[in-house]
Amino acid sequence: MNLANDGAMSRAIFDWNYVLWEVRLTLLAAGFFIYLGVFLLAHWLSSWISASYRTLSPQQKVFWNMDITRGLFAVQSCGAGLWALLIDPDFQADQVYSQQKWSWFHCLTAAGFFLLENIVVYVSIIVFRTCDVFSAVHHLFAFGGLLGLIFNIKSGHYLPVMGLLLEMSTPSICMYSLLLRTGNAHTLLWKANQWVLIHMQHCRMVLTYHMWLYCLSSQHLCPRNP
Repeated sequence: MNLANDGAMSRAIFDWNYVLWEVRLTLLAAGFFIYLGVFLLAHWLSSWISASYRTLSPQQKVFWNMDITRGLFAVQSCGAGLWALLIDPDFQADQVYSQQKWSWFHCLTAAGFFLLENIVVYVSIIVFRTCDVFSAVHHLFAFGGLLGLIFNIKSGHYLPVMGLLLEMSTPSICMYSLLLRTGNAHTLLWKANQWVLIHMQHCRMVLTYHMWLYCLSSQHLCPRNP
């Protein structure tokens, strides 16, 4: 394995001119269609291998596929968030204004995912005539927050990437939902997943306090206009 070549290839993935509108919109669209592909692939594979899935109502099938899609998105989000929180030296040095090409990439593709999620949520409301107001507003705000990066190219990325790290509990929540729908609640896997979920929720609380502290302290770090 050539680590130098691997590093160069990784940097090339993120090497875009993010000032250009077409680049930002292209990556947003890429995130949308990649996760739409995951959603459709989840439906195809589940229909093929899961008898429990075939017995679900259309609405529950949509939720099942979206759970799988969210779980995969959470892996991307946690990787980006942990890198910014623990490793990236530029974010450690400047948490207010710092931007990285890799953070641009992840934030824009994440905006594409949240666009897909909002479409699924609101189409489901129309088709199935059921509405979880809290969930609908939550997803709308998540998309709106990342959408702001498309218009404000000078904003720092530390807080948005920390927002992505809040997805740390999503894989366990998705596993909880899938196990429940397949009748595997209260199995050993269920109990282990519940243990992980509880700890991830606690970690989310700690991260939320860190984000609040960041917001309060950044007021003193930002220069004031005379």
